[in-house]
Amino acid sequence: MAAPLSASTLLAQEARALITRLGRIRPFVLVEPMLTAAAPLPRTQSAIDGYLMLGRRKLLELVQGFLQWIESENGRNARPEDAQRRFTFLRLQFNAVISQFDMFNDAITQRSENESGVWLAGLDIIAAEALSLPGYFDPPPLLCYLDRGVGAAIRRARTRLPGGGENPVALVRVPRERMVGSGVASSLIHEVGHQAAALLDLVPSLRAAMKSRNVDEGPWKCWDRWISEIVADFWSVARVGVTSTMGLIGVVSLPRAFIFRANEDDPHPMPWIRVHISAAIGQELYPHPQWEMVSALWESFYPLEALDEETLHLVTSLKESIPALVRFLVRHRPASLQGHSLAEVMDTESRQPAQLSALLQEWEARPAQLYRAPPCFVLAALGQGRLDGRVSPEEESTLIAKLLTHWALKTTLDVSSYCALHGDSHGKLTQPV
Repeated sequence: MAAPLSASTLLAQEARALITRLGRIRPFVLVEPMLTAAAPLPRTQSAIDGYLMLGRRKLLELVQGFLQWIESENGRNARPEDAQRRFTFLRLQFNAVISQFDMFNDAITQRSENESGVWLAGLDIIAAEALSLPGYFDPPPLLCYLDRGVGAAIRRARTRLPGGGENPVALVRVPRERMVGSGVASSLIHEVGHQAAALLDLVPSLRAAMKSRNVDEGPWKCWDRWISEIVADFWSVARVGVTSTMGLIGVVSLPRAFIFRANEDDPHPMPWIRVHISAAIGQELYPHPQWEMVSALWESFYPLEALDEETLHLVTSLKESIPALVRFLVRHRPASLQGHSLAEVMDTESRQPAQLSALLQEWEARPAQLYRAPPCFVLAALGQGRLDGRVSPEEESTLIAKLLTHWALKTTLDVSSYCALHGDSHGKLTQPV
């Protein structure tokens, strides 16, 4: 007859089993097949693999420490319930590491998909340019992935991950239904705006400025609750102009019952007001009659008739307060911007509608120039062309698919060239990319 299994022996076996499963977690560069052009940038890949391997090593040390304890005299003499409690805590940490691996794995696995894998690499390039603000913060690596639904989302870099640890990259979820057209820029850059706002500490700064103005009542109470989303929309409009507002309309075009809903727990402005805010930001940054036209078109989709008196009063008061809100945003000078305003540091002068239209005409005559322009600039011009009726949806989709592939390929070749010039004798980078 076999000897009865002791609690310490069973738990030691379970801990050793954890070690074998932990050994299955390997760097993504060893397990994910994909085109070179679809691969995340080296800085992003390194940040993710480095973070996961560090977590794996720390967990391995904890498991080995548990084994040493359970096999010691103290462990063998411990009450089974105490030993089980220690092991349960250890297993929860193990599951957290596995969950984090799966989270990044889901995003990186998409890079092996035909076409969309390379397009995702192109979106990484757009996101990186949209986030860049030299002299004000060090941007983290970014990684885009596709998912169902109509809205985008971001898990910001340097925030706590489920199970503990600091997120090494900004992980941006892009809705599949946005692919491929200029509207993807609206969703993508809005989420990038959330990361930028966190790096610049914009939301606390704006809320503090609101309190100093004694604007706690009426519409400003709503602006205070919604300010994080409003700032992200501001960032998107500042980067791609009317492309942002038209893309937003595509996202929030919902059944009428949702358009005027103001949920006190929701950080998003009610959709009807949110579009008007976006257009007002555009008018402030890029004065042009088109913004009034866009606002009027939006109102024609969802007229105010038939609203109950309370909702009508709220919507009316909010709309009347939008110009003051936008002036407040444009004039705000947070400490993180060293005395400058957002409008001053984001190069809005080069994105005026007339300039974008002229550039689009020039690119039609000289297409090669289009591929040399910065991605956000190109997307701003294409969105302007859509609004002006000069670019059809079919032309836009085909062109943006080509551009995403071009940006991904160009960056891959540039990185390869950098590695060849700056690598050591073993081909390793001597400087970060």
